Amino acid sequence: MANSIGRLLIKEGFISNAQLAQARIDQTQNSRRLEDSLVSLGFLTSEQINGILHPVPPIPLRIITTGLSEVFLSDLLLKIAYQEAGAFTLHQITSKLCLHYSVINELIELLKADHLITIRLAAGYGRETQVFELTQRGRERAEMAMNISLYVGAAPVPLKDYISILSQQYVQQIQIDKTWIRESLSHMVMSEKLLDQLGPAFSSGRAIFLYGPPGTGKSSVAEALGRALPDHVYIPQAIEVSGQIIRIFDPAIHFEVTDKSDERMQLDINANLKHDPRWIKCRRPVVMVGAEFTTEMLDLHWDRHSKFYEAPVQMKAANGVFILDDFGRQKMSPREMLNRWIVPLERGTDFLSLHTGMKFEIPFDQINIFCTNLRPADLVDEAFLRRIRHKIKINYSTESEYKEILRRVCAMQGIPFNENVADYLIDTYYRKTGRALTSSHPRDIIDQIIDSSRYFKQSPTFTMSTVDKAATNYFIEM
Repeated sequence: MANSIGRLLIKEGFISNAQLAQARIDQTQNSRRLEDSLVSLGFLTSEQINGILHPVPPIPLRIITTGLSEVFLSDLLLKIAYQEAGAFTLHQITSKLCLHYSVINELIELLKADHLITIRLAAGYGRETQVFELTQRGRERAEMAMNISLYVGAAPVPLKDYISILSQQYVQQIQIDKTWIRESLSHMVMSEKLLDQLGPAFSSGRAIFLYGPPGTGKSSVAEALGRALPDHVYIPQAIEVSGQIIRIFDPAIHFEVTDKSDERMQLDINANLKHDPRWIKCRRPVVMVGAEFTTEMLDLHWDRHSKFYEAPVQMKAANGVFILDDFGRQKMSPREMLNRWIVPLERGTDFLSLHTGMKFEIPFDQINIFCTNLRPADLVDEAFLRRIRHKIKINYSTESEYKEILRRVCAMQGIPFNENVADYLIDTYYRKTGRALTSSHPRDIIDQIIDSSRYFKQSPTFTMSTVDKAATNYFIEM
């Protein structure tokens, strides 16, 4: 965390190398955050720190401040108009392009001067009441633009602006303490020892290796911690790299944070914008992939038909959490997969390639969690494990933990819990059989009871009889 923030502050010219070194000493001696040490030593104010680590994308009011060329934006506007049957209003275009009306107004003047659009209808003197349409020349230009790329949507953000905001939203800067860990996992039953292992691992912002038997909650722990991450980040809908468009925002991954004061969808003259509407304020993302994962998913996906890119999974997980579940069960070998991760994990940067051959660098900023129920020694060598600082084993439940899980599942389903029945279940189907107490079993057994009661049109009950029926259907004699 300190290294990431320190590099950022030096790069932006806020502090010197000497000041950073002094602040790191103070941080270690007083067991506090680097930011607090910088403020305590008088190198920065709290307001400066907050502005640096919680950036708000500024609203571009002129074409030149969008970071995109007049030609690029003109072609994008013409393509949108073309899809609208050639006619459009100022409000329609501002909403589609996600740009301030003043930028659209500037574009319209340029397009009118080039005889690419004309006024079709004017209900008044104001620009916002006018309806525009493409001229024949404008249609031809739009068709030419469509042949280059079928992307029609929000104006992209230049790569340099994307990197700048991404670098200021580092996931390592978030504050995680003992209280946060316990609240985030309060719905799960686990030992204090395990909680005290997970806390430092997650707060470090570094890669984590969760291993242990199947059904012990590794994936659930990883996802719960990711979903509980505090704060928000800004995600661009798309970015522009050397004239190519990469779509990043994914509604299946990026969940928008909406405030009553936000007016992101109202981009007219009276809009009260809080930030550049090309960016969407979201919760920190959590991306989980499993056995379907391939190394190709870490590369840009070029669609030959649409002629624009879809961002890779690590780019969509930026400033958040990336979980590789069922590690070792993918089609390629673990060694092949991990070789792709070594450099990004060490350097904190990743390189992507366009189909044109151009390579560019982006920050590799997410908490990477590898979950597996296979033996680590069978998957990776010691050299790779050294690069993953935190290796945590999540084991089977104790009897008291198993009972507590069972009690919570019963309460959640509205079924009265019986301590004697719980003891019977553990003694009959675990102690006597030598079966391990797996934390996922209580949920599955109660589900079996509910399924049976629903079929026989009875109220579900937690009794020795219903446990026997559920266990007969659930457990397999190996």
